[in-house]
Amino acid sequence: MKKFVSWNVNGLRACANKNFLDVFRDLDADIFCVQETKLQEGQIDLYLPGYYDYWNYAEKKGYSGVALWTKEKPLRVTCGMGIEEHDREGRLLTAEFPEYWFLTCYTPNSQQELKRLDYRMRWEEDFLHYIKGLSEKKPVIFCGDLNVAHEEIDLKNPDTNHGNAGFSDEERERMTRILSSGFTDTFRYLYPEKKDAYSWWSYRMRARDRNIGWRIDYFIVSDSLRDRIRDSVIHAEIPGSDHCPVELDIDL
Repeated sequence: MKKFVSWNVNGLRACANKNFLDVFRDLDADIFCVQETKLQEGQIDLYLPGYYDYWNYAEKKGYSGVALWTKEKPLRVTCGMGIEEHDREGRLLTAEFPEYWFLTCYTPNSQQELKRLDYRMRWEEDFLHYIKGLSEKKPVIFCGDLNVAHEEIDLKNPDTNHGNAGFSDEERERMTRILSSGFTDTFRYLYPEKKDAYSWWSYRMRARDRNIGWRIDYFIVSDSLRDRIRDSVIHAEIPGSDHCPVELDIDL
């Protein structure tokens, strides 16, 4: 069985000064991914023996960025999806293994008043095209902060958040399109009725203490891997960021 972990650390340097190394060691994942590293090459020195590491940095300093550590060396790793508009923001890493593709992704936020929704929709269209192309060759596993709560069960206050960034009709429909295109949300596959299961909480108004959150961090797999899923875990007990780590256990 393989264990995969994904965590939006909201600044890797800050998280490394808190509990990142302890969490990394304790979870002991085969692949450990982070989003929103908010750094450039050479700005952090992490010694994580036993892992190969790969990074994708945004051109803009202190912004976005993803990284991936893996015990098994991939056949190859690529940054982005080959579209300049998207790739300059450092949002995607794709690792190819003999039996599957593994991706970590930090989906663009639509921002207040949905001022970046048009760009978000272009990203969604291109990303779906990208993963469908990969899935024609071998199964796909992708994870990360996808910046959308898909259904009302995936956030505490759906009524007051309807139409806001991360819970707009457009963003939710795009997630539905992904899941109807041959992909499975691993957590909802195992726990279709589980409520109050969130991976992100605002820093304001003690939202995390009160568990007023959103589930916007995912592990999604090709439908052909569905029967191999063993567990999909939200580690809400782990602090260090406004997001918590999520985990996929799968037979590969």
